[in-house]
Amino acid sequence: MTLKQLQNLIDVRILSKRLLLVPISVKYKENIFREFTSEITKYMSPTPPKNISDTEKFITDSLKTLNDGSNLQLVILDKESAEFLGNIGLHEIQSKHPEFGIWLKKSAHGNGFGREAITALKSWTDKNLNYEYILYPVVAENIPSRKIPESLGGKIFREYDEKIQGGNLHHFVEFRIYPNK
Repeated sequence: MTLKQLQNLIDVRILSKRLLLVPISVKYKENIFREFTSEITKYMSPTPPKNISDTEKFITDSLKTLNDGSNLQLVILDKESAEFLGNIGLHEIQSKHPEFGIWLKKSAHGNGFGREAITALKSWTDKNLNYEYILYPVVAENIPSRKIPESLGGKIFREYDEKIQGGNLHHFVEFRIYPNK
């Protein structure tokens, strides 16, 4: 994909059976602030926002990267009700090795929404980007999250330890997910 094409990321809409993925916006700041909790971020590097201005800064920064074509940051909505379910991103999309990131609010866990959202974003990626593989790092003990890249044929490429969430050390497995072209 060319840089010119990438600069239209603000217009991306991705549909799946139950979900709609749309670019992040300030419209979702209250949802993100409320739902991005310490329980949700247990296995993630970012920490929950301390106040709404932290969430607003995240959204502003995400919009800048959408506009410059470097990251695709989307919110996950229920297709029927438009209920906010979480966030999903494809980062460093101009590289040969972009990276997936996703989180769902607690009440959305256990419904297969994560797998469905990542599968839909992977399909969009296969159609729109020229990449070698997508990275999907996950804490090894986070079995539900590990099942997502495994369901897409992802293979563990490397393992490493990293401090996250206030200095907690976790063992990560990094999957590589290849294009279906």
